[in-house]
Amino acid sequence: MGRLPEHLSAGLCQRARQSRDARFDGQFVVAVKTTGIFCRPICPVVMPKEKNVEYFGHGAQAMEAGYRPCLRCRPDSAPDSWAWRGTETTFVRALKNIEAGVLQRESLSELSERLGVTDRYLRKLFEQYLGTSPKQFDVYKRLMFAKQLLHDSQLPVSEVAHAAGFNSVRRFNDAFQKKLSLTPTQVRKQNTSPNQTISLNLAFRPPFDWDTFLQFYRARQIQGLENVGDHHYERLFKINKSRGWFSATMNPDKTSLAVQVEIDDVSELQSLVSELRRFFDLDADLWVVESHLECSFPQLKSGVRLPGIWNVFEAGVRAILGQQVSIVAAKKLVQQCVDELGESSLRNEDVDGLNKTFKFFPTPEAFVKSDLAFLKIPHRRRKTLKALAQTCFDDEKLGREFNVEEWIHIPGIGPWTVNYVQMRGLSEPDVLLNTDLGVKHGLEKLKERQTVFEHDDVSPWGSYATLQLWMLS
Repeated sequence: MGRLPEHLSAGLCQRARQSRDARFDGQFVVAVKTTGIFCRPICPVVMPKEKNVEYFGHGAQAMEAGYRPCLRCRPDSAPDSWAWRGTETTFVRALKNIEAGVLQRESLSELSERLGVTDRYLRKLFEQYLGTSPKQFDVYKRLMFAKQLLHDSQLPVSEVAHAAGFNSVRRFNDAFQKKLSLTPTQVRKQNTSPNQTISLNLAFRPPFDWDTFLQFYRARQIQGLENVGDHHYERLFKINKSRGWFSATMNPDKTSLAVQVEIDDVSELQSLVSELRRFFDLDADLWVVESHLECSFPQLKSGVRLPGIWNVFEAGVRAILGQQVSIVAAKKLVQQCVDELGESSLRNEDVDGLNKTFKFFPTPEAFVKSDLAFLKIPHRRRKTLKALAQTCFDDEKLGREFNVEEWIHIPGIGPWTVNYVQMRGLSEPDVLLNTDLGVKHGLEKLKERQTVFEHDDVSPWGSYATLQLWMLS
């Protein structure tokens, strides 16, 4: 019998498999002994007998046990699950780094040092939570990412290998055949031609209120940086040293987003997909979240996900400029920053006979070098913005991760700003902004309905409670 997370039992997995319950999609995989294949619990194939299956908490474990992924239900396209991430902070941070492709750029020892542990301890954590090593998990993620690209994109095999972090096509083919018992040609059934735009499908567990999500972004839209249409969201981005553009729309089946991507370095594509999943909150299991919150919110709005901000520096700038002002006023200030300090993109469009120029969000260095005189804000707030930019600029030069909790020591940054950045820049799920004016108004509305709650009542989903309160205000 395979390894399962503590909250899952073989009996529960059996019932979920036999009912093809979509709520469990991504929380475990079903390995069929007679075929040597592992599937999602929602796989539409003829259901195997229980004596012929075993269950694993993650596809990496099934692959280590000698099974290969199903070509029909495609475990590579299943939504990730929070359940198997465990509660160990270091393990979770390591997972996020590996999923973003960090081991393609640095060694396990370097990653361990950055996390403040030894590589031996990190291997122990992976064995404890996943039953495999960090390097084997990295190989699994890269191969499954490559499999997804072979299915969904028009990239040639050589580009797929590069995007998945393999130095040569030969090594890619060898690893693909050895680990998945398949060849790239078997996965890609038809010949495709290279295309500048990459098409991807990013799966999630329903529900997802896409209209509400777009409405939230539309109210805060920065012209030139992003565009929110009736059915799509698009923006320019920078990730590591790469730049690009993406556009996302909801697929008709409402179980995945259709994403179009242009990126100047395809090797950063895996990092981009990891960031997109955070940005759109695709790994949230809203059935779990909403069942926990429905006691506190008698009229809970279903399908509301955490709307991310692209990175923590942008979130910090937006938070500082949004202190004690309306959404409209904050939006105007952020727009001025992009217009004055943002670097122009080569991406242009002709709109109503006018050439529309797109701009990237300004870097910390751009803020450091500017006196910010164009911003009509109090001098103290301007100094706070400069201090944040200097802190982030110094961290970038030294190759350090931004430590948002340390920003509290910057004059002008208080708990609300730090919490806002954690909620939207890091997508932390348990941030209740109880000092926020909109949250206070929402709490008053709940009191009128004779419903009162504390943070402990909505934890560990305080961020989702914050969104519900904003919508009440």
